[in-house]
Amino acid sequence: MFFKSFSRRDSFIQQVFKIALPVALQCMLQASFSIVDQVMVGSLGSVSVAAVGIAGKLSTLYSVVIGAVVSVAGIIISQYLGANDSEEADRGFSLHTLLSIGIGVLFMAVCLALSVRLMGLYSTDGNTVAVAATYLRIIAFGFLPYALSMMISVRMRCLERASLPLACSVIASVLNTALNYLLIFGRLGFHAMGANGAAVATVISQVFNALLLVAAMIVIDRKRGLPFRFTPKLTKMTCGSYLAIFLPVLVIEFMWSLSENLYASVYGHIGTPECAAMTLTYPVQGLTVGALSGLSQAAGILIGKELGKGESNAAYQKSKRLLLYGLTGSFALAALTVLAMGIYTELYNVEAYVKATARQILVAFAIVLPVKVLNMILGGGIVRSGGQTRTMMIIELLGTWGFGVPLALLGAYVWKFSIPLVYFILSMEECVRLLLTWIVFVRKNWMRKL
Repeated sequence: MFFKSFSRRDSFIQQVFKIALPVALQCMLQASFSIVDQVMVGSLGSVSVAAVGIAGKLSTLYSVVIGAVVSVAGIIISQYLGANDSEEADRGFSLHTLLSIGIGVLFMAVCLALSVRLMGLYSTDGNTVAVAATYLRIIAFGFLPYALSMMISVRMRCLERASLPLACSVIASVLNTALNYLLIFGRLGFHAMGANGAAVATVISQVFNALLLVAAMIVIDRKRGLPFRFTPKLTKMTCGSYLAIFLPVLVIEFMWSLSENLYASVYGHIGTPECAAMTLTYPVQGLTVGALSGLSQAAGILIGKELGKGESNAAYQKSKRLLLYGLTGSFALAALTVLAMGIYTELYNVEAYVKATARQILVAFAIVLPVKVLNMILGGGIVRSGGQTRTMMIIELLGTWGFGVPLALLGAYVWKFSIPLVYFILSMEECVRLLLTWIVFVRKNWMRKL
């Protein structure tokens, strides 16, 4: 009996690692190369660092909206694969690929037409706004290949082929870093483009990554013996039931990203050095959260498949184990962040004040990291897998706009707190969201087969 139980547990761990490990490595890899990129741009001074940071915030808004489309695609694809309905899973992929491309075209047009006005919302420094606007106009051309890459990646993960997006990401990230070196500093005969060189490198690597993933998808479908057909129409879900899942997720991701952009505007108005300090912490935040983001992806896919099979009890028990894995890992990464932050900040050629402020922000981040990770796994993966996205929308809006945004505005403009303290108090929104999501989780109303 013991050995049978252990075998089942071991099988689940293998499933988790098969999805979570490649995703985690991919996120960590991208964050690691982002650190290298930041160091390169950081050598150009605080204005360039701040400009790239605020331009990146708007592109993050786009990536979050695309993430909403990808999230819903993952719910539908994983549930139909769990029910052994590959044809409907492919229909879900087709529909969401078409939708993500449409969103990409819209965002690109807005960024190209309104770059200066948009960047002026984040900073009052004319030099910073000018550099950021040019950077934004360039990276906007990478929006479409990014959308395609995200959609193919989630399909590969649902097919438990997560190692393929990882491999493509490795190649694209190496290319991006090499091009950064050549184009930022003008090596090997290239013209020195400064921060704009980083933007050009990003676009080229995004296009290359998308092409690699398309090729990988074609090869996988041929090996499966199930030819993929692009048919953007779901036949087993009504339009109303689909929108009931999709619209709340879109609202969640868009409003969350809007709040992040509002926070970036708050940081930028506190001062350029403070904004630069916050920008320095983004790669570390991405690296640490990315290390455990695979558990969120694994949760959404594996729990979704269990629900697709009608195995509610198994879904609940596996969910609790995934949360335990995430909590354990988050404490370890929080400790590592504090231990390594001094070494990390010394990599940058910026003022001592910027480095000291960045270290203070990283301490605040480490304190709230376990709560962030649990929210990511529970709200972003487990509860969403049952299609209960309306409940999560209410929780996200309450946490972010009911607590986080008011605290950020009060802390910065009324109480005149320092940027590390502003960041810490606005992060209390994570605690509110976790409490409310946990109540939903233990009630088990979220467990539903589509």
